[in-house]
Amino acid sequence: MNQTFQDEAPGTRFLLYPQSPFMDPNAKPELVEISAPPGSIGAGPSGPRMYTVNPVGKTTPYGAMIDGPFGPQMYLPSWDGYIHPPAEPDEYGNFIHIDPSDPAFEAAHLFGAAHFTMDVWEGYFDRPIPWHFARDFDRLELSLLPSLDNAHIGWGFLETGGTREHGNEYRPYSLNFDVVSHEIGHAIIYSVVGLPTQGDGPGEYYGFHESAADLVALLTSLHFGSVVDGLLENTRGNLYTFNRLSRFAELSENAQIRLAANDRVLSEFAKGWSSEHDLSEPLTGAMFDVFVDIYHERLLVHDLISPEMEDLSDKLEGTPEYGAVMQRMFDERYAEDPDGFRIALLEARDFLGTYLADAWEMLDADMLSYFGVERALLAVDQEITGDAFRRIIEGNFRMREIGLTEAGPRLAEPDENSHSASIRTQVPD
Repeated sequence: MNQTFQDEAPGTRFLLYPQSPFMDPNAKPELVEISAPPGSIGAGPSGPRMYTVNPVGKTTPYGAMIDGPFGPQMYLPSWDGYIHPPAEPDEYGNFIHIDPSDPAFEAAHLFGAAHFTMDVWEGYFDRPIPWHFARDFDRLELSLLPSLDNAHIGWGFLETGGTREHGNEYRPYSLNFDVVSHEIGHAIIYSVVGLPTQGDGPGEYYGFHESAADLVALLTSLHFGSVVDGLLENTRGNLYTFNRLSRFAELSENAQIRLAANDRVLSEFAKGWSSEHDLSEPLTGAMFDVFVDIYHERLLVHDLISPEMEDLSDKLEGTPEYGAVMQRMFDERYAEDPDGFRIALLEARDFLGTYLADAWEMLDADMLSYFGVERALLAVDQEITGDAFRRIIEGNFRMREIGLTEAGPRLAEPDENSHSASIRTQVPD
């Protein structure tokens, strides 16, 4: 159950795959509760904030330019044609009775993943997050479009297709929690930080957008008990492993963790950049290292590791002895109190989620920079803890050369993989 809402009234239950089910043929969905009370989510699923449709015969993706009565116009919700049978709630108002083999499961999963992500982050923001398209639409349409080899969020819609790159097997993105959560992350940033007023912002704005969406997906995935337990069991609580980049790919099946644990620095982009996804990595890497260091601080607070153990890790950093020595020590400590390690990880998760939400509230789309993100985080840290994590934040941002340099100009025209020049950012004026 979502820790943020554990003290509230029971919500509507869904079954969600924390990781893509196509990675593991034995994967089983996990039961979660969204904040909407039982009985408030109808067929579709459909609720006050969003609704799902599985159109029949739809071939044109939302956001495309089509002919209208007054010339070309954006193709936008709502879908008014035939639909496939919607996912129906059970007698208690839940959606946990739908088998993953049922075609309706895809619609239920898409809705549950999007709503669950919004719940987590509205908990961190401690307020409702309005849709950035609220002037035109009250609700987000979640649409299934198998012919679309993409997933994108735009003006009033989140549309998911799928891929056939794996032996021509259709793998819908609606069942990939990371993908859906990432797109909701973009919507959160559009609402909180906004769009550049002149139509094009500084390069670091677009890198920030991708980084923030990845962090939204990463922290939301850590609200699944199976993800937390699997991460700790595989590492025995030694998240230093991720900092070393030695075994993170095999230690975690979570795509967002694999992406976040990188060694990119901002000077690599000082002469310019072509992909905002690549440009995002120094910021995402800095934030992931901040997360791991806060986790270590929580381990110290709870006496789960000793100051001598942390000092030793610093001395062995980068040496051949690091892995064997430190892993043996973590194996021993973790075996003594696995629940304590779990608590420390959840505390670090929620510290970072709260810090990010408060920092993002301070940012301006027209003047956004990675160094500005750091300054906002430091202001939040000063207010919440009196600078408890100042050294951690500054140290990790300097390691990524943030504050020492800045991204140069865009070097190539955006391609089809760009978010900054796509229907995600188009506003129908």
